[in-house]
Amino acid sequence: MPARILYVDDENDIREIAQMSLELDLEFEVQSCPSGIEALTNAADWQPDLILLDVMMPDMDGPETLRRLADSPLTASIPVVFITARTQTHEVQRYLAMGAVGVIAKPFDPLALAGEVRKLLLQRDGPA
Repeated sequence: MPARILYVDDENDIREIAQMSLELDLEFEVQSCPSGIEALTNAADWQPDLILLDVMMPDMDGPETLRRLADSPLTASIPVVFITARTQTHEVQRYLAMGAVGVIAKPFDPLALAGEVRKLLLQRDGPA
């Protein structure tokens, strides 16, 4: 059964590129949405195995979206990976402290994205 990946980013171009690069991996079923608000509904309805979440978005940013996902019994157990251009060590540590399971640097390499996501999924499925 393919792993379900939800990609959340307010920038249409980036969202399309991410979805296309993830769909090259036949082990992934991918959905995307343009906002944190939509991500909350989408995650509750679709129950993805992993959420890739942009940090900087209007209305509801990535950290606020992560907080709300964690507060809901329907979505609290879904691992979240932040996608961000802010990848200095202290920023990455702050995202992990918020509950993210990983951070992928933006701009990401479309050819490497599926491999990075697969590694994060394996970490999740591996020994706790």
